[in-house]
Amino acid sequence: MTPGTHLALTLTLSGGTAADARAVVHTLESAFGTAEDMPGNGGATVYTAAFDNDVPVGAGVTPPTAPPLSAPVTVTLQGSPEAVRLADKTLTSVFTVHEEGMVSGDQEQEWQLRLEP
Repeated sequence: MTPGTHLALTLTLSGGTAADARAVVHTLESAFGTAEDMPGNGGATVYTAAFDNDVPVGAGVTPPTAPPLSAPVTVTLQGSPEAVRLADKTLTSVFTVHEEGMVSGDQEQEWQLRLEP
């Protein structure tokens, strides 16, 4: 196994389609590995996804080119400060991101971002 860090991240996505939610999750897979939960198809208004993987050192350097979003997507990132920062860095390298808020705890952070098409 490649040395690295264990990172857990939970996402809540709203405001776009299931395809938009999956595009965001696939973008984060370059940094976090395969998602445990993937947004499904259907008429949901809120999608969730989770990552809980060992992440190799240097992951998240070159995220894939994501397909354009059909609408603005609000993403809430929840996890350790390191996981949330890595997710923010990865999403910012692919999408136009507006930070809308942050809540910090002792060992966990929650950031809300708006991704623009």
